[in-house]
Amino acid sequence: MIQNKSNIDWKTELDKTILRYHTIALWVAVVFNMLFFVTDYFNLHAYWQEFLTFRTGVSFVCLITVLFHKKLKIPIEILGFIPVFLISIQNAYMWSVMDLEHLQKHAFAYIALFIGSGMFMFYRMFFSILIVVANIIANVVFFYFNSELLIDEILVSGGLLTGAVAVFSILLIRMRYRLTKKELIARFALEKSKKEVEEKNKEIIDSINYAKRIQDALITPPSVLKKILPDSFCIFLPKDIVSGDFYWASEVTTTNQDKSNEKVVVFSVADCTGHGVSGAFVSIIGLKILNQSIKDKGVNSPVDALNFLNQEVYNTINLHTEEESELRDGMDIAFCSINSATLKMEYAGANNPVYVIRKALPYLPFGEENPHTSHPQNKGFVRESSSPSERLGGVELIEIKADKQPIGAYVGNQPFSNKTYQLEKGDMVYVFSDGYADQFGGEKEKKFNYRQFKLLLGEVSSLPTEQQKEKILKTFYDWKGDLEQLDDVCIIGVRI
Repeated sequence: MIQNKSNIDWKTELDKTILRYHTIALWVAVVFNMLFFVTDYFNLHAYWQEFLTFRTGVSFVCLITVLFHKKLKIPIEILGFIPVFLISIQNAYMWSVMDLEHLQKHAFAYIALFIGSGMFMFYRMFFSILIVVANIIANVVFFYFNSELLIDEILVSGGLLTGAVAVFSILLIRMRYRLTKKELIARFALEKSKKEVEEKNKEIIDSINYAKRIQDALITPPSVLKKILPDSFCIFLPKDIVSGDFYWASEVTTTNQDKSNEKVVVFSVADCTGHGVSGAFVSIIGLKILNQSIKDKGVNSPVDALNFLNQEVYNTINLHTEEESELRDGMDIAFCSINSATLKMEYAGANNPVYVIRKALPYLPFGEENPHTSHPQNKGFVRESSSPSERLGGVELIEIKADKQPIGAYVGNQPFSNKTYQLEKGDMVYVFSDGYADQFGGEKEKKFNYRQFKLLLGEVSSLPTEQQKEKILKTFYDWKGDLEQLDDVCIIGVRI
């Protein structure tokens, strides 16, 4: 049976930790066990030869173990057992030949051994119990043959304390082993979950990037847009990888007999329900339907296109929605067609208007007073007017308003209306989504709003279209600052 990789990982790391600590313990036993012989020589000179023999033997075995444990294939738990076991037997012998005074002093060496084993050893409780039992037996045997001290003297002078510390070391080793094991399991489980999340995120991002490729394939390419509308600009800023906004343009020939097969340029900007992946799905459906509409002989005007789009979006997305009152998926859109020969523009809109700016005066930086306006106090806002046009510092902005209903909501709604407008050479036509005007920013972190948006368009409208794009983008980023982009942004500007 194949083990789980994460289990193998934490076990491998635990083995490395145990090996590291047990190797350190072996080297400590080799070096310090021999150094302590100096104290033996001066404190118990009569037994220095026996002590040296014991210490040399223990240090030699530990040295062979640490140097050749791989060749000898010694298990890593045994690596820690060997020095503790040997030194405890060594200490039992040394205890047995001491008088009461030296016995009390040497008890601290015994205690240090067991505390040190508790700090450095990682082995099962079986080995700890084996060491304690062997140590008790060794003490009994050595004291029986070598010592004249009474049992109560031995216990009071360090025996009971050493035994208590030995039991404590057993519990300490067990606790450290379990805590280390749990910490490693938790760490590797966390790393595994992080890797899984990263892999899932990568899969999701890859899927979204693929969806972007599909969306980009349906959106009119910039080169084609420039060919259809030579003197124009397009700002397309998705909030996420994919966008709920989209733009679309094409050159078509009408098939309606009343229009004598007119050749017109059609273009639109749409804002779908939501943004990101959800909005992108709706936008892909909308783009596909618009591409189908130009092949349909019954679609010969912007209003025909919107009614066709409304019907198909409803049939595709919302037909089987049970409750009429619940929010439906769809889009807001501004759809224009321009006859380049007559300069007549037809427009139909679902919630999204179209702006036409005429008689543009020379460019002034956004927010500065325009000397050409007869009302300097109007700086920074649009004058309210009951007329369809507004004066923006000497520039006339005509807003052709949309029908107040979205695409795809209810087929039972009234049909969309078609509006016509006679353009003039030099006019600027703007279609857009609400992302720019709704962006929060500025010193008070408020919405940019449509009033400022109109003023901005009026002030840049006399510039070449590419410079207009640069100024509009700069204003957006300056306004937004470090705040998050709130929504998708899409603007098309066309010079007539």
